[in-house]
Amino acid sequence: MEERRKARVVVIGAGQAGLSSAYSLLRKNLVPHQDFVVLDSNEGPGGAWRHRWPSLTFDAAHALHDLPGMPLGTPDPQEPASSVVSRYYARFEDHFDIPVLRPAQASGVRRVDGGLEVTVRDGRSWQADAVISATGTWTRPYWPTYPGRETFTGQQLHTRDFRSAGHFSGRRVLVVGGGTSAVQFLLQLAEAGADTLWSTRTPPRFTRRAFDPEWGRTVEAEVNTRTRAGLPPSSVVSATGLPLTPRYQAGIDAGVLSSRGPLQRLTERGVIFADGSAEEADVVLWATGFRAALDHLAPLRLREPGGGIRMDGVKVLREPRLFLVGYGASASTLGATRAGRAAALAAMGGIAGSRLPVGAGNLAL
Repeated sequence: MEERRKARVVVIGAGQAGLSSAYSLLRKNLVPHQDFVVLDSNEGPGGAWRHRWPSLTFDAAHALHDLPGMPLGTPDPQEPASSVVSRYYARFEDHFDIPVLRPAQASGVRRVDGGLEVTVRDGRSWQADAVISATGTWTRPYWPTYPGRETFTGQQLHTRDFRSAGHFSGRRVLVVGGGTSAVQFLLQLAEAGADTLWSTRTPPRFTRRAFDPEWGRTVEAEVNTRTRAGLPPSSVVSATGLPLTPRYQAGIDAGVLSSRGPLQRLTERGVIFADGSAEEADVVLWATGFRAALDHLAPLRLREPGGGIRMDGVKVLREPRLFLVGYGASASTLGATRAGRAAALAAMGGIAGSRLPVGAGNLAL
């Protein structure tokens, strides 16, 4: 039986939030591989970005923000974002000696002996004074339930399965979803020669508002209101709207970015919209977002009656030794960097009286 290792802090996830947390722990003089460790389920650096579709170039990706202490620089705008970010994260991990173990997928977090035990799928475990969970959403794609989905004879795929718009040239593709990913898919598909349809639950909300720090604070406050109440975080687009860029305006003018409204059901060869109109379709692309990947926290029983986890910033109110980053208001890359720093500081404050002095962790591999 494997020995249970000990640590002051275990960070779960090596995306933007997890790496930012690790950097701040280093700044607090925690010793890598002794006082703290970062567990990552991926085979290599990059977090969720390493899985993004190759046609998502850096210039088309959502805004990327620097990791602390190392600017991203100015990559080739036409290079796949997955390559840019994976290379950047690898450089960051190497430069700061971030103690990332991979592949190490957390399978459970439990309360034990006055601390928290983190177990990974291969049987290894760590007893920690504090845990920072930074697992994001990529592994939890959301597939909505509609009548007829199981009898539709065409192809169905989710955002995370998309690779290239060229695969759908000459086919009729219905894109379902109201976020920026859906908009980007529609434009790419149309340019690749697909015949597109768009379905959204509510009318697309394009906005000319500048996505500046004031806007960011407003969005963060809205999301924090939900998480403080124990409600699940709402979708990104519901809080931000869609930026009305020149490219998006051109798509609107061309009729590509014109929603047919919500779906009623799928048929064997197509769909019926809520207004009763019917259309044939070869493919349904579900750009319907993701849910927080928190299955490893199930043993802690953190869910509130509203379905969410009640938070105070990054602190989980039902478990003071656990901190969530990349959840709620910190799901954006900018928010994740700030939340990582806040989580590291809170974790250190929470274990100030720990029996484990700095350097006393037992993380021998």
